[in-house]
Amino acid sequence: MSTTESRQTTAEATRTAADQAVKETLEDYTLRFAPRSYRRWTPMVVATTALGGIAYMADFSIGAGIGLAHGTGNALVAIAVAAVVIFITGFPLAYYGARYNIDLDLITRGSGFGYYGSVVTSVIFASFTFIFFALEGSIMAQGLKLGLGLPLWLGYAVSTLMVIPLVVYGMKALSTLQVWTTPIWLLLMAGPLVYLIVNDPGTVDRFLAYPGTNGDGAVNTASVMLGAGVCLSLIAQIGEQIDYLRFMPPKTEANKRTWWTAVVMAGPGWVVLGALKQVIGVFLAVYIIAEVGPAAAPEPIQQFRSAFDAMMPFWMVVPLAVVLVVISQIKINVTNAYSGSLAWTNSFTRVTKHYPGRMVFVLVNLAFALALMEADMFSFLGSILGFYSNCAIAWVVTVATDIGINKYVLKLSPLQPEFRRGMLHAINPVGVVAFVAASGLSIAMYFHLLGDTLQPYSPVAAAVIAFVVTPLMAVVTKGRYYLRRTDDGISEPLLDTDGNPSAATLDCHVCHQPYERPDLAACLTHDAVVCSLCLSTDKVGDHVLPATL
Repeated sequence: MSTTESRQTTAEATRTAADQAVKETLEDYTLRFAPRSYRRWTPMVVATTALGGIAYMADFSIGAGIGLAHGTGNALVAIAVAAVVIFITGFPLAYYGARYNIDLDLITRGSGFGYYGSVVTSVIFASFTFIFFALEGSIMAQGLKLGLGLPLWLGYAVSTLMVIPLVVYGMKALSTLQVWTTPIWLLLMAGPLVYLIVNDPGTVDRFLAYPGTNGDGAVNTASVMLGAGVCLSLIAQIGEQIDYLRFMPPKTEANKRTWWTAVVMAGPGWVVLGALKQVIGVFLAVYIIAEVGPAAAPEPIQQFRSAFDAMMPFWMVVPLAVVLVVISQIKINVTNAYSGSLAWTNSFTRVTKHYPGRMVFVLVNLAFALALMEADMFSFLGSILGFYSNCAIAWVVTVATDIGINKYVLKLSPLQPEFRRGMLHAINPVGVVAFVAASGLSIAMYFHLLGDTLQPYSPVAAAVIAFVVTPLMAVVTKGRYYLRRTDDGISEPLLDTDGNPSAATLDCHVCHQPYERPDLAACLTHDAVVCSLCLSTDKVGDHVLPATL
């Protein structure tokens, strides 16, 4: 076979793969820019859907674990410190996701990592989703054991398999699920807490005075940092929030107030509710510690069983506690499975230039989660989250710093995000070096390789190193590695007069589907345009524009 024939055969295979990818990704524009024609929800519907995923029960366990170990005072300060860091770093990411309608991986590509450099952060995010899926699945299994007598191993399987029918569908199904279940969840969560405080004010005094098992109750920096490190493992949750926020409508003069409210509330604002749940977890753990003992106190099913027991007939207690746990698990784990499948698929497609279908990675993500559950990861929750937080912090702080400092202050990073193949360098040392330095040194600290004294400060090190090295690398490289070229070969402006992504539509030369302007680039070999996903699956580079910088 000649070289020309070989290239033609490969090009035909590329078109076939592209056609397969198009059929699935147009359900909710997975792996690509979310077009205006699809984004028909109001800002508040998008925000409610995004916040629906914050129903997870792991916060109660995280708060309880920190409080039981270090005391209420240290736990409250640790939770507050982590919440401030998460809010500050989440704000620029949420804004870019909502403003430019792209997910966190696409933001990461153009914010210091490069087209292939962000593959490692996609894997980190995918790991976040199956770790937290396993946590929620474990909590649900505990509820099913208490309510129905199911053995834990079977409860793990049930909690995993039941989300598959729901996560097959995209934003349309998830928005309906989250909007309708959120009021029920809020009532079941807040009701017992209010009842306990009103009817037994002494619970507040006992809560505030609890000293913890590892100290005398005094607030100290080491305990605060250890607790904050566990809480900061949740910093990657902003990625799941952006998976919804990318469907925000365009920001205009008419809707800018509700638009900003929705973005702040459902973007970095998720941590406000998360921190409150962690505090409630400490409160409930202290409340029930005498009844069930410290070993079971971090289990949300035991926390709410005891709380419900104080306010209603015994025959309603267990069923309501189980209902709360099941609703919470479904609300968050459809998001975990959905977001995780996007992250895995995104990485795999870029590396192999082949789109295997998102459902393949739904199953992969669920298999990892089930394996963790069967290994009883719940019993060593703090250690897993403490280690993981170092990687997550390094990634999120690097991207947030690139947006906030490199783009707006130093102006060395392009202001408009870029994610298309051919427009970006494969690797950008700005983000990659900052991430490797921050995560590597903080992990070394976490495992006591730099001494016992520094060990509690590994999360601080991850954040500080990423914050310092990211702009330093941008200055050293003079911003040369952000863009491979500045012109995508299309005369139509990328943004409209309001600064929103243009709604102008053109047909992709490869898959013959219409796409909006930001998802397209000119073709190298034809007088035509190609969509971002067809560029990703182009094995021979027939359509990829050459470098000009």
